[in-house]
Amino acid sequence: MEDYKDSNKEVQKVLENIKKFRELKNITREQIAADLDMSTSGYSKIERGENELSLTRLYQIATALDVKISQILNFDVKSVFNITSSYDFVGSGTINHYESDEYKKKYIIKLEEEIVQLKSELSRKK
Repeated sequence: MEDYKDSNKEVQKVLENIKKFRELKNITREQIAADLDMSTSGYSKIERGENELSLTRLYQIATALDVKISQILNFDVKSVFNITSSYDFVGSGTINHYESDEYKKKYIIKLEEEIVQLKSELSRKK
């Protein structure tokens, strides 16, 4: 029974990672549900773990979020806020580049757009 609890924790972590990526990319549940051609309620149930997440659906979600499945499975918040550290040491001293520069550029552009929007809202309130 302990193995089931451990696997359930791992599944829950993947579902949390999907939600974190969706929120970081400022995508609503409605938007991603539309991309997946499903109801918002159905998508919400996936994030909450009330509906099974098939590998096919995981691939579709990763595509909609513009990330790799491996990023969802291995998501680490530290990697988002420390984007200069984008190398992974593997085996006998080999270094693999695991985050694409394109992803970093998109993330930086998104943050810059958000800063402009926040400054605009702030100036309107003054």
